[in-house]
Amino acid sequence: MTSTLTTWENDIPQGLRDPVLVVALDGWIDAGFGAATAMGNLKSQIRTHRLVRFDTDELLDQRARRPVMRLMNGVNTGLKWPRLQLRHGRDSAGQDVLVLTGPEPDFRWNRFTEALMELVDQLGVRMCVLFGAFPAAAPHTRPVTLGATATTTELATRVGFIDASFDIPAGIQAAIERAFGDAGKPAVGIWARVPHYAATMPFPSAAAALLDCLARLTGLVIDTAEMHGAGAAAIQQIDQLVRNNPEHVEMVRTLERQVDDEATSAAPTPLASDIADLPSGDELAAELEKFLRDH
Repeated sequence: MTSTLTTWENDIPQGLRDPVLVVALDGWIDAGFGAATAMGNLKSQIRTHRLVRFDTDELLDQRARRPVMRLMNGVNTGLKWPRLQLRHGRDSAGQDVLVLTGPEPDFRWNRFTEALMELVDQLGVRMCVLFGAFPAAAPHTRPVTLGATATTTELATRVGFIDASFDIPAGIQAAIERAFGDAGKPAVGIWARVPHYAATMPFPSAAAALLDCLARLTGLVIDTAEMHGAGAAAIQQIDQLVRNNPEHVEMVRTLERQVDDEATSAAPTPLASDIADLPSGDELAAELEKFLRDH
């Protein structure tokens, strides 16, 4: 059965074998632009071409995600519409990769996931990895830690997970992950913990951690040196701002103690209370945003 939500733009690549599907959709939580940056870097390393496009007229609220008009000397020369698409590429070792990019659907989530799973079966996808990043009580002076949502305990354990049960709002990526689980296929959401005071600025260390984990889980060949270098530069910028304010210094030290204690504890802090009882970091976040604008 062929879904009415999808249109093939190219033939199935010759020799396609056991591809990994990587997903990062705009519109859900992405602190520090970790998921978007990771996907952008992945696509820059693995040259991809369009394989399938989804019908955004059926899936998107165009008033919430308006197209961009190109205006030249008063003349409307065209519109750039949001695109939700499945692309194909290969890493430097020749391993097949599929990437799903674009805006998170506003409507018809069940039909969308059904259409995607038809493609997954047709293309022989062996595993799905979904990127995400959320603001957390984590200092920028410590390595980015990851949390997992997965279809199996074994997969979640390979990334790390919260040893607790709780209910949280879900994005479309959770629906995709559950659809994989229902189909008996492995899927794992990788979530980077981004310092809450840096959540609205680019934080490349989160993207680097996501890409490193993707490579470890799937065996894909991914060069993360550039991302780690960008992350180190961003951390230096934050250091410069923090050291000029004693309250910021103390906040970071408090976060360092909490994270260090958590690393030796058998009961990690649940996501829902990750930034409870801590300074908001709003002032530092505002200074970071001003620093970025000035530079």
